[in-house]
Amino acid sequence: MLGRLAAQRLLEIRQVFRQLPQASRSFSTALNYHIDGPDNSPDLPWEFTEANKEKAKEIISHYPSNYKQSAVIPLLDLAQQQNGGWLPVSAMNHVAKVIEVAPIRVYEVATFYSMFNRTKVGKYHLLVCGTTPCMIRGSREIEDSLLKHLGVKRNEVTKDGLFSVGEMECMGSCVNAPMITVADYSNGSEGYTYDYYEDLTPKRVVEIVEAFRRGEKPPRGTQNSQRINSGPEGGNTSLLGEPKPPPCRDLDAC
Repeated sequence: MLGRLAAQRLLEIRQVFRQLPQASRSFSTALNYHIDGPDNSPDLPWEFTEANKEKAKEIISHYPSNYKQSAVIPLLDLAQQQNGGWLPVSAMNHVAKVIEVAPIRVYEVATFYSMFNRTKVGKYHLLVCGTTPCMIRGSREIEDSLLKHLGVKRNEVTKDGLFSVGEMECMGSCVNAPMITVADYSNGSEGYTYDYYEDLTPKRVVEIVEAFRRGEKPPRGTQNSQRINSGPEGGNTSLLGEPKPPPCRDLDAC
C-alpha cells in the first residue's frame, strides 16, 4: 500500500516539474526518467526495418563478438533516425535485445547523451549552439528569432510536425559563430542528414527554415558571402605567397 502511494506521489511531483517554465539552458529533449504514454510504452512493438537490420549487422561486425554492447551508440542513433528523431522505450529495449544486454545498460546511454531525444521532435530538428563564442555573437537572438517565427517554445514541436528547436553545446566552428545544426529526419534513416549553418543572422535563420518548409535544401556552411569556409572576410590577409625559408637554419652560424 505504501509503495503504491509513494509511486503515485512521485508521479504527481514529476508532472508538476514538467509543467514548470523551462530553465534558461536545456539540452536536447533528453529526460532522466520515463513515464508510459500512448506512444511511448514498452508494450508497443518496435524493431528495425529489414534494411536497418542489415545496417545493424554491419555496425555490430565492427566489434569483437564478445563486445557487441560497444555498438550501443551507433545502434541507438540508427533507431532514432528510423523513428523520426526520437527514441521510445520500446526502441531502446529492441537495441538491448540486439546487443544482448539488460535494457538498463541501454537506458544509461540514452539518458546520458543529449544527442538522443526521448520525446518527439520535428522532422527538422533545429539545434542552436549555446556555448560562449556563439552566445557572445548572438545565439540567443538566433534562438529567439526561431521560436518567435515558429510560434513554439524550446523543445516543442510545431503543429504541422515539421520543426522543433533545441539547444546544443559546442559545434566546433567557433570562428563562424553563431551557428545551428539541422537534423533532417524527413526521409527516415535512408535520407537522414545532419548539417551545420554558420555565420547566421536572425533574418537568415528564418530564411533557412522557410527553405526547408518548401522542401528545399539550403546551402550549408557559412551564410556569409564574404567568406570562404572559415577564412576572413575579404580574403586572406597573411601567407599570400609561398613562405620563404629563414636566411640560415643554424642560428649559431647566423
